[in-house]
Amino acid sequence: MSILLSPLTLHGVTLRNRLWVSPMCQYSAVDGMPQDWHHVHLAQFATGGAGLVMAEATAVSPEGRISPDDVGLYTDAQRDAWTPIVAAIRARGAVAGVQLAHAGRKASTWAPFAPARGSVPPEAGGWPTVAPSAIAYEGYAAPAALDRAGIDQVVADFAAAARRAVAAGFTVLEIHGAHGYLLHQFLSPLSNRRTDEYGGSLANRARLLLRVLDAVRAAAPDAPLLVRLSATDWMDGGWDLAQTVTVAQWALEHGADMFDISSGGLVRHQQIRTGPGYQVGFAETVRRDTGAPVCAVGLIEDARQAEQVLADGAADAIMAGRQWLRDPHFALRASVSLGDEIDYWPAQYLRARPGWA
Repeated sequence: MSILLSPLTLHGVTLRNRLWVSPMCQYSAVDGMPQDWHHVHLAQFATGGAGLVMAEATAVSPEGRISPDDVGLYTDAQRDAWTPIVAAIRARGAVAGVQLAHAGRKASTWAPFAPARGSVPPEAGGWPTVAPSAIAYEGYAAPAALDRAGIDQVVADFAAAARRAVAAGFTVLEIHGAHGYLLHQFLSPLSNRRTDEYGGSLANRARLLLRVLDAVRAAAPDAPLLVRLSATDWMDGGWDLAQTVTVAQWALEHGADMFDISSGGLVRHQQIRTGPGYQVGFAETVRRDTGAPVCAVGLIEDARQAEQVLADGAADAIMAGRQWLRDPHFALRASVSLGDEIDYWPAQYLRARPGWA
C-alpha cells in the first residue's frame, strides 16, 4: 500500500487515506447559508475517495465573510443547512471538516467572478471591515482597528462557530490563520502596527491566534484541530518561516493537532515564486522543527508526486484543491496509478475501474 492511500489517525479519528480536499471558496451562499451547489460539490469528493473533505472558509461572523456570497456558521439556521451536507460526506466514507475563518480587512469584497472588483459598497450589501490596525489591503476600503472588546468578540465568535460545526456533524476543524485574513493580519508585522498586548513582539502578535485555539479546543475537545498558516508573506520585513515554526510550537501547546502550511496572501505586491510543489519545503521545515504532523499544499497535481512528498518525509498528508476540481475522483484514480487495492470504489463505478471484469 502506498503512503498516500494508507490511513492516518489524528486526535483519535482515523482517516482512510492522506489525499485530502483543501477548503475552496465557492462564493455561492445566500445570507451565509450553503446551497445545493455546496452539497453536490463536497459530496462528490467523498464519492471520489477523499480521506478528508474540508469545507471552504466559513465565516464565524457576518463581518468575517470574504464576500456577501460566503458561507457562515454564525447562526443556527446555517448549522442546520450544513447538517445534510456533512451527512452526505460521511455516508460516502470520508471525514467531513470545516475551515473556520474571519477575513478581517479582506472582507466585504466582490466574489472573483463578479463584474466588479475591490470592496463592496454598503449600498450593494457591503459592510465596514476590521483589522489589527487601520491599514488597508491595497485596493480595498480601510478597516477599523479592533479594540479589546472587538478582539474578545472575535474569540467568542470562533468558539460559537466551533460548537455549531460539531453540532452539524463536522469531525475535523481548521482555524484559518493564513492568506492575509484576520489571524494572519495579527501575526504579520506588515499589517499589525499595534502598541498594546496584541502588537509588537511575536508573542503579542500571536496572542489572538492562541486565544482562538484555546477557545475552539474548549468548544470542541474531541475534534482533530488543524491550523492553516502562511509560512511567509513573500516580502522583506514580513511574516516568515522562522516565525511560523515558533508559533506552530506554541500552537501545539494550545491544542493544535496538525498544521496546514501554505503561504502568501497578506499583501498584493508579494514576490511569490511558484512551481510544482513550491510550498512543500515550508511544510517540511515545520514538520522537522516542531515534530508535528503537517499537510503539504501547492501545485501537487498527480498521485506519484504526492506519494513522493510523503515518502521524502516532507509531510503527513496532502491537501489538493484545483486537481480535485479537475478530477473529483482523484483518489480513485490515484489507487490505479499507484497500484493500490482499496475497498471504497463505489460499486456503481466499478465498471470504470481499470482491470475490472
